[in-house]
Amino acid sequence: MTAPAPILTDLPARLAALRGWRRPLLLVLLGAVLAGALPPFYVLPAAVLAFTGLAWVLDGASRRRALADGWLFGFGHGLAGLGWIANALLVDAGRTGWMFPFALLAIGVGFGVFQALVAFGAVWARPGAARILALGLCWLAVEWLKSWVLTGFPWNTVGTAFALSDALIQPAALGGPWLLSCLVLIMGLAPALGQTHGIVLPRRLAGWTLLSVLLVAAVWTAGTLRLSSHAENNTLETVVRLVQPAIEQADKWQSGLYESHFATQIALSLLQPAREEPDVIIWPEAAVPHTFLRREGTRAQLAAAAPESGHLLTGAVSADHDADGNVRPYNSLLVIDRDGLVDSYDKSHLVPFGEYVPLRGVLPIDKLTPGGVDFAPGPGPRVLSLRNLPSFGPLICYEVIFPAEILGPEGRPAWLVNVTNDAWYGHSTGPYQHFQAARMRAVEQGLPMVRVANTGISGVIDPLGRVVASLPLGHRGILDVALPARLDTPTIYGRIGDWSLFLALCPFAAGLAWALPRQQRAGDVATSSATGRC
Repeated sequence: MTAPAPILTDLPARLAALRGWRRPLLLVLLGAVLAGALPPFYVLPAAVLAFTGLAWVLDGASRRRALADGWLFGFGHGLAGLGWIANALLVDAGRTGWMFPFALLAIGVGFGVFQALVAFGAVWARPGAARILALGLCWLAVEWLKSWVLTGFPWNTVGTAFALSDALIQPAALGGPWLLSCLVLIMGLAPALGQTHGIVLPRRLAGWTLLSVLLVAAVWTAGTLRLSSHAENNTLETVVRLVQPAIEQADKWQSGLYESHFATQIALSLLQPAREEPDVIIWPEAAVPHTFLRREGTRAQLAAAAPESGHLLTGAVSADHDADGNVRPYNSLLVIDRDGLVDSYDKSHLVPFGEYVPLRGVLPIDKLTPGGVDFAPGPGPRVLSLRNLPSFGPLICYEVIFPAEILGPEGRPAWLVNVTNDAWYGHSTGPYQHFQAARMRAVEQGLPMVRVANTGISGVIDPLGRVVASLPLGHRGILDVALPARLDTPTIYGRIGDWSLFLALCPFAAGLAWALPRQQRAGDVATSSATGRC
């Protein structure tokens, strides 16, 4: 048997010993490679390359060095996976375009902090298996931390790599996003265990790599069995119409075009149905601006566009006044029938810098959305129960990315509706990532999700994450779909919520409990032998 080339045999040692410009360049590239495993690319081997490479580099890092290494990895990952966020600054380039390069830098710098914490936590364990396992444990813990610190941003958790197929995301019903991330981390880190003391052992590497492949195969098989046990044609009698007007963001807030935008959405709502009149028509987020909503006759037109015995759900900018008489705008979802306004929901989890400016008295900038007044938050998640319509949980824009903030205190609804406007980000990876977040929430809760986006991607997702029908990004049109039925019983994640994090941490914690004593004994033996030779 031919021995592996020396450059491959001692690759872990070479990576651990890297210095100079090569080390930061490699780490930034590895972080960017990890983004290739996530939506919309789904190149799963990229996760293996990125996590194994990071683990081997960290094997030679001190605690101070680890902070820099992790930050560099996170910088590359943040830019590659989330750089599309800065596209919002190009919508009104004359006003905010100058901030674009600074925003890109801030995205890399800011999100790099989380991976710096991961690396710093990992290197407290001894080099080798313990450090690799600690890396997985710390990554999961920091993903959870990122879901709530500074209002939270659990976007692109590494578990979304399994959104590659319907079968692979089924574990989300058991352990939510944390279990999916745990499985992806095991897949990505297992080959890193194929070395010892910086030298690759071919048989060990092959064995751990095979474990990665078998893990994915096992998850896919179990997911396929779960999918086969739930019929795809299990639907309610309720027919929903999704209206995707495809209004470019540069045109959306031009007051001279409000009439045209409104007429477009009315016309799409009143198109002859393919089979029967829909029971509910849904427009995207902020489909009706506040100035237009106040116009005499607008609500009457909305009521006329509602189905005869059903409802129109529309995103709108509404407002009231506080005790001092100051205007308080809300990002709302209005529920309208032929008699007028029936109910409404106000977005509770607002986007920093998009809908309000944190530390407004200190930061000399305006929010990205039009108007000089910050949006006010609503009271929180709730369930809306209406005549002739199954109860539903409303979610506006990126509220759908927060797995622990989906259901209101009223209990479990029949379905979820997410209205959004991703036109801010153009034809980037952002809308695809946002759509996959909606799929995840459907699987986690065992509830169908109806997602309506201004420029796409709009679609209907069943409670197992299968996309029943969708409208592509940038397409103008409607979609009439029978509403899928929810699962009869709540999922395990739906019952225990983020307590499932502890379930996801167990494999790494158990591995550490096994590895640490073994490495301690090995270190003691090596020390004793060296003393004897002296």
